[in-house]
Amino acid sequence: MSEIFAQITVEELGRQLAETNAEKLQLVDVREPHEIELAALPGFVAFPLSEFAEWSGEIDARLDRDKETLVLCHHGVRSAQMCHWLAERGFTNVKNIVGGIDAYSMVVDRSVPRY
Repeated sequence: MSEIFAQITVEELGRQLAETNAEKLQLVDVREPHEIELAALPGFVAFPLSEFAEWSGEIDARLDRDKETLVLCHHGVRSAQMCHWLAERGFTNVKNIVGGIDAYSMVVDRSVPRY
């Protein structure tokens, strides 16, 4: 089965966060609120998968289908699920952050706590 969305490495994410005008990116974090309290990256908006029923109906009002959308979770599994769902909804530029915030902490920014 081929994926219908792209992947981005944490190194690429770090570069994009440093170089790209933040308004050009949509940053989505699908982790749970208690996880985000432990470790978070600036600019990411929380869409916890456990609260899917609460926010899924508003997704088109809250996100732009054509804007580059980077999706983050702890290791990259839940974010891949979210990317798949967004792509099925007609989002055209969705990227899963491979390895999630855990890899980001190890490779890009060791000040981000690991859990």
